[in-house]
Amino acid sequence: MSPSAIVITPGQLTRRAELYHQMAQLIAAGLPILRALEQIGRHPPSRSFRAPLQSIIQDINAGYVFADAAARSGGWIAPFDLALLQAGEKSGRLDACFRVLADYYTDRARMARQMIGDLAYPLFLFHFAIFILPFAQFFSTGNLTVYLLKTVGVIIPLYGLALLVIYAGQNKHGESWRAIVERILHPLPLLGSGRRELALARLAMALEALINAGVSIVDAWELAGTVSGSPYLRRKVHAWKPNVLAGQTPAEAVTESNAFPDLFANQYHSGEISGKLDETLKRLRQYYQEEGSRKIHAVCQWLPRIIYLAVALFIAYRIVSFYSDYFQQLNQIMGP
Repeated sequence: MSPSAIVITPGQLTRRAELYHQMAQLIAAGLPILRALEQIGRHPPSRSFRAPLQSIIQDINAGYVFADAAARSGGWIAPFDLALLQAGEKSGRLDACFRVLADYYTDRARMARQMIGDLAYPLFLFHFAIFILPFAQFFSTGNLTVYLLKTVGVIIPLYGLALLVIYAGQNKHGESWRAIVERILHPLPLLGSGRRELALARLAMALEALINAGVSIVDAWELAGTVSGSPYLRRKVHAWKPNVLAGQTPAEAVTESNAFPDLFANQYHSGEISGKLDETLKRLRQYYQEEGSRKIHAVCQWLPRIIYLAVALFIAYRIVSFYSDYFQQLNQIMGP
């Protein structure tokens, strides 16, 4: 995916998923990260990947670690991906992190294809209505300017708005932008809660990997907050660092914070007391991953239906308005 791309297509998402899938397989097979990159660089899933991969390989040969080399690739890798890969490199579980990213992009590509397929018919109806309903007036008056204003003048602003929404929702932007989008989407049913639950799943996954790798609990929480992909969670986690360094346990910090649901806080507290925090975090990751995915999938199923209903109502309104004006003109012509 090009950092300058306005819209990321399902094909681009699929090729990114394939890249991460191949990396996961090669690293799990025992290849060092440099060898894995060199092998994929010869035949990457997309020709556009060749130059960024070569840049990363050169930086690793120059002495950079993989995460730092990836960060120097000119925005080719999204901030969320970088945070997760950094956690994977620190924990020694890069293969698992690549698998998570492969599944993430595969799921995004599938949902994007489903959304496009479900939207095809309502969008066709909408365009048909936009161009055909004002045609009777154009046919009778011959005023092309008015016809273009009522058709192209409506379509272009809507296209611009749609592109802006798609661009705003992509994960390649900086934290300030993502924080604004997060605040806007937070109150939305299903979509807001689904995004929050997926962020908790990523946090639990990263936290479990880092703790098992021997990373200190303070550093593990700080990095896991970044990996979550939620600017809100990251700020909350980073804010309690001084208290944890002063002696407060992470379980107490989680319980006192309003950023975590009761289920997460209670389970984490129990895992910390019982000494089975890794098992608890695995369960939390699985639970929030399933719940978040279910809600996001529901949004992808219902949004096209809502748009279809809106288009149908719009067409009905335009037809009723047309005949109302038509009969009103007839009454004026025929007189009392």
